[in-house]
Amino acid sequence: MKVYKFGGASVKNADAVRNVAAIINSHNAGPLTVVVSAMDKTTNMLEKLTGTYFSGELEVAKTILDEVKNFHLAIASELFTRKNHTIFDIIERTFYHLYYYIRETPGKNYNYEYDRIVSTGEMISTQIVSEYLHQTGVHNRWFNARDLIITDSNYRDAGVDWLKTEKAVKSKILGWFKKPNQKPRPVAITQGFVGGTTQGFVTTLGREGSDYSAAILAYTLGAEEVVIWKDVSGLLNADPKKLNNTILLQNISYQEAIELAYYGATVIHPKTLKPLLKKNIPLKVKSFYHPEQEGSVINKEYLNDNSYASYIFKSNQMLLSIFPKDFSFIAEVNLSRIFSEFARQGIKINLMQNSALSFSVCFDEDKIKTPPLLKNLKKIYHVKYNTGVELITIRHYEKANLEEILQGKDILMEQKSRTTLQWVVKSKRDEVVAAEGL
Repeated sequence: MKVYKFGGASVKNADAVRNVAAIINSHNAGPLTVVVSAMDKTTNMLEKLTGTYFSGELEVAKTILDEVKNFHLAIASELFTRKNHTIFDIIERTFYHLYYYIRETPGKNYNYEYDRIVSTGEMISTQIVSEYLHQTGVHNRWFNARDLIITDSNYRDAGVDWLKTEKAVKSKILGWFKKPNQKPRPVAITQGFVGGTTQGFVTTLGREGSDYSAAILAYTLGAEEVVIWKDVSGLLNADPKKLNNTILLQNISYQEAIELAYYGATVIHPKTLKPLLKKNIPLKVKSFYHPEQEGSVINKEYLNDNSYASYIFKSNQMLLSIFPKDFSFIAEVNLSRIFSEFARQGIKINLMQNSALSFSVCFDEDKIKTPPLLKNLKKIYHVKYNTGVELITIRHYEKANLEEILQGKDILMEQKSRTTLQWVVKSKRDEVVAAEGL
């Protein structure tokens, strides 16, 4: 039994869906569970829709909704020759219900509204893929992830109830796989990123949570391996859009991959590897453009972990420095207050550093979470901050070309350990533009 995960880029258009079907059809041994993300930039569009709905911009929201619906209808029109195919009714009905939903006054909980709206992308993409697989002769069944991955009600970053999830997955997916007279190579199709509470409310697992969904299902099913299909050849030591001459990491350990994910490597989700590590389930990262290539594997082998330097770039960061108004030391009491406020707002700290009278942190800037954080901290502390900065992390930096990385950048903060070097930097061009008033 294997679990495949396909991201948004792998189902971005009709040709991409055909390619996914070909990869699934080439799986020739045992049952297969397939996790699919929303198509292309659908999640970004639905996030924008959520914002306009929440701010009362109904006409703008309708325009975005029509754009998303027409995008999916266009893909379906290329995939399905019968114009009365059931998929067209599914798409129309889904967006009809969403249209009437956004006509209502939004509730006060933005995160709840977010999950309700944004999860639509995965629901539609998986139904299109499932119906296309039926059309091409692949025996499959569509499952609603809301009934599989059972979570708490921490919307936008829901926590998994592992016991209830395992029971649900075994009952539904495994039960279907083991059904008497089941056809060979049954394929289960479900959504990434999506879960549900025991009360039936939809939740999401955090951005890029589809990888995590695949790991959850692999853990509960006792899968042989997980394969994440990407638009790259495997795990690379840097984002090729940021750095030339990237290197394929053919094999790294779970521990190294967890470190890379924690620091922000986007090829895998930070939560993905922990359930796989518990059951020693290998994770492969392969190219959906070249499925015949071996790609990369993450397992318990660690001998190659420090063979190359790895580079991680996180943009849209905020560097925040906090100073007690009474000049007291940054010690346990102040740190406790500061950490409590970050936890209350649900903000993850990417880098922290303190002196006697200041505490500096770098984190993802968020237009919803950041303003209340600053407001509450200003009640007790003096605060200073830089927006639009970049966090650069280099693992095994002794093998890195540091001068190349720092060209055109000013260092605002530096932190170094035995294996990891981190910089918070600002582009020198930003300073020139500000100085010239452009």
